[in-house]
Amino acid sequence: MNAYFEYLRELIVRIWNDFVRFMSKRVVSPWLDVGGNFAYYHELLMSAKGDFHFWGWFFYVLMWILFAALLVGINYGLYRLIRKYVRFHKTEMDKEKLREQVDDLNLQLYEAVQERDKILNLKSAYMGLSVDGAKKEKEEAAPMNTRFPKLTYVDEQYKKIDTSLTEIPGLSLEQLSNAFRNYAASSLGLYYSIDTIRQLFAGMATSKLIILEGISGTGKTSLAYAVGKFFRFDSAIIPVQPSWKDRTDLLGYYNEFTKKFNETEFLKALYTATYRNETDVIVLDEMNLARIEYYFAEFLSVMEMRDPNDWLLDLIPAPDPTDPKHVKDGKILVPQNVIFFGTANNDDSTFTISDKVYDRAISLFFDDKGRPFDSEKQEPMAVPYTQLRHLYDEAVKQYPVSQGMVQKFAMLDDFIIHKFRLAFGNRILKQLETFIPVYVASGGTEIDGYDFIFTNKILKKFESLNIGFLKDQLGELEQELDRLYGKNTFPRAHRYIEVLLETH
Repeated sequence: MNAYFEYLRELIVRIWNDFVRFMSKRVVSPWLDVGGNFAYYHELLMSAKGDFHFWGWFFYVLMWILFAALLVGINYGLYRLIRKYVRFHKTEMDKEKLREQVDDLNLQLYEAVQERDKILNLKSAYMGLSVDGAKKEKEEAAPMNTRFPKLTYVDEQYKKIDTSLTEIPGLSLEQLSNAFRNYAASSLGLYYSIDTIRQLFAGMATSKLIILEGISGTGKTSLAYAVGKFFRFDSAIIPVQPSWKDRTDLLGYYNEFTKKFNETEFLKALYTATYRNETDVIVLDEMNLARIEYYFAEFLSVMEMRDPNDWLLDLIPAPDPTDPKHVKDGKILVPQNVIFFGTANNDDSTFTISDKVYDRAISLFFDDKGRPFDSEKQEPMAVPYTQLRHLYDEAVKQYPVSQGMVQKFAMLDDFIIHKFRLAFGNRILKQLETFIPVYVASGGTEIDGYDFIFTNKILKKFESLNIGFLKDQLGELEQELDRLYGKNTFPRAHRYIEVLLETH
C-alpha cells in the first residue's frame, strides 16, 4: 500500500514539473532574449544616426511619438472596456436587487391579502354569513397571473353581464334627436338647440371623432357625458395631459422589467367597448393640451381604412395564452360602436388643431350657453348600435345628396382654389354623402347641412391665412355664396366671414 502512495506522489510531482516547464517554455522563454535586444537597438541607432540629418531626426521623433500614442490608445481602450464591463455588471446587480425587492413586496402583499381574508372569514362566521361567500371574494380579489390585469378583470366582469339589446320598434333619427334633446334638458338640466343635436348625430354617422370646441363653460364635456347617460352606459372621460407625445400615453406600454402591460384607463374603456352593444363614448377632455396628431396619430390612420376588420392596434409583439379574450395575436380591434369625443378650448394654453385632424373629424363649435326651454320628460334609451347604424344607412338611401347641390359645391371649390389657393379635398366631399342625408333624416334641411360643413370644414382653414390682405376676396366669396345658393342662405357661413373681417 505504501508503495502505491509513493508512486502516486512521484507521478503528481512529475506532472506538475512538466506543466511548469511547458508554461515556462511557452510563456516565459520567448521573452528572455528580449532584454538583450535592447543593446542591439542601441547599436543600430548609433551606427545610423550620423547620416540622419534634419529629416531623419524628424521622422525618428515622429515614429516614437506615434508609438507612444499607440500604447496610450491601447491602454485607454482596455480601461474603457474594463470600466464598461464594471458598469454593466453593477447595473445587472442593481436590477437583480430590484427584482428581489419586487418579489418581496409581492410576497408581503400576498400575505396581507391572506391576513385580510382570515379576518373576513372570522367576521363572516360571527355574522352568520357563509364562509363560501368570503372565499369567493378572496378568489375575485386575488391577483391574476396575466400581463393585462385590468383587461382580464373586464373579461371576468362581463362573464356575468348580459349586454344583449333589443331594437326599439319604429324608431327614427328625428325621434332619436328629439328624445336626446328632451332627456338632456329634463334629466340633466342641459339645454341644446335642436340644430346642435342634429349636427351631433350626423357627425357621429360620418366620423368616429367628434370635436367639441369653444369657450369654457358652454357645455362641451356635458354634451359627451349626456350621450353616454342617454344610451345607458356612462361615458369614459379621459383627461389629456400636456406631456402626452405618442401612443403609449394613450394606450400604455409593455414593461420589460415587471413583465406587465401598463394599462391606461383609455385602453380599459376601449376594451370594455368590445363587450358592449350600444354606442360607447370615450371623451378626451381638453384634447388639445397636447398635440393631437402626435398621441392620436395611429387612430387617425386606422379610422381611414375602409374595412373595419383592419382597425387593429398593436399592443404587444408576442401573444400569450393568459392574454385577455379580445386581444388576438397581441392586437386589439377598435370596435365600431365606440365614438371618440374630444373637447377643446381655444386659448393660449392649448395647441392649434391641425387640418389633418379637422379633415378627419366633425367639429361642433360652442360659443354660447344653452337657453332653458320646456321639455317633456324623457327616459334613457337602450339603442343597439346595429340599429343606429341601420338608421344611418337607411338615411343615406332615402335622402341622397342631390346632384345639383354637389355641382354647386364643386363650383364653390373651384372659386376658393382660384381666390384663396385652398381646396376641399376628396375626404370632405366623401363625408358629405353621409352627413347631409343623416342631418336631413334628423329633421334638418339639405342647405343647412351644406352650410354647416362649409363653415366648419372650409372656412375654418381661413384662420391660417392673412385675412388683412384678403378682405376683398372674402367679400367676393359672400357674393358667390348668394349667387350659388340664393340670398339669406348659408347664414352660418356669412356670420363666420363677418367675424373674420372684424377680428383682422
